[in-house]
Amino acid sequence: MSSVEMIESAAMADSRRAMEVCNACRYCEGFCAVFPAMELHRDFAAGDLSYLANLCHGCKGCYYACQYAPPHEFGINVARSFALLRQESYAEHAWPAPLGRAFARNGLVTSLAMAGGIALVLLLTFLLQSPETIFGILPVTPGAGFYLIIPKAVMTLTALVAGLFAVLAMGMGLASYWRASGTRGWSVKDLRQACKDAASLRYLGGNGHGCNDKDGSFSTTRRHLHHLMAYGFLLCFAATSAGAFEDLILGWPAPYPLLSLPVLLGGVGGAGIVFGCAGLLWVKLQADQEPQARALLGADAGLLLLLLLIAVTGLLLLALRGTSAQGVTLCVHLGLVLGFFLTMPYSKFVHGLYRFAALLRNAQEQREAG
Repeated sequence: MSSVEMIESAAMADSRRAMEVCNACRYCEGFCAVFPAMELHRDFAAGDLSYLANLCHGCKGCYYACQYAPPHEFGINVARSFALLRQESYAEHAWPAPLGRAFARNGLVTSLAMAGGIALVLLLTFLLQSPETIFGILPVTPGAGFYLIIPKAVMTLTALVAGLFAVLAMGMGLASYWRASGTRGWSVKDLRQACKDAASLRYLGGNGHGCNDKDGSFSTTRRHLHHLMAYGFLLCFAATSAGAFEDLILGWPAPYPLLSLPVLLGGVGGAGIVFGCAGLLWVKLQADQEPQARALLGADAGLLLLLLLIAVTGLLLLALRGTSAQGVTLCVHLGLVLGFFLTMPYSKFVHGLYRFAALLRNAQEQREAG
């Protein structure tokens, strides 16, 4: 048995033990969505535990309220047990499986190495251009600028292949998780409730008072920072979509004016990602380490750092247009974006998909329970 399989087995066994104790105690039944969902089960199959783990938002309120938490001999730590089990579910359902197992071993190194490697390859490609092109002050006019550095066909094809691969890999992983969780029979009402819970990050506030990020005191900081990051990401996606529509459909090629829709959406979204990711990194560094799965902090920080670097280089690219630094900045930014696309299916990014599936099953079960 490999070390990964041993870790996975330990995470599943520890989560089952914790849920059996919690189901007998039920002191935390009003804390978040996990405990009402737990009470609907007497036995916990692997799919049920994976579902509960992905339903958990890691608010840690149950840890500070639990009478069986360390130093009690039971050592109940639901937040840590479920964090490890979530990571196990990501690796188990990743597609192709070998890449998922590799990422599970060292998320930070894999993510940053891939992004850095691709950025280096792009930089070397730039060095094959003439110095006038690389370091020259290129015109900021439609069809020029960016495309004088990297041809439009190369940029479009690379983005298309990487994007389709990420969507396919995440879709295959989500389908595998969905089958394993045993979710069946949801309705449009359940879907609407799950969308509402996901969009508002309802359960990132624990039982309504907030998360226990630093210690036993409650705070909504993590929820607000997560909103900044998530909606910043969506605004950047909207900016990319708007740019693609203007270029491919309307025939208005990049770069775009400062007051154009792609630039405005990307600027606001990029700022949201910067403040959200920087804040979440700060929260992780300040947080009590006892209820956390310390082995996963590197992978979590790696994703936040990669998103932060993408946003920072994107904003720098906007500020440095028409300068001699535009070429190198564009190269680094696109390298980071490409690395992000390729690592998306094997990073914590997929937690959004898995958590939405868990929220959908939770809405269905709560509706059926009356």
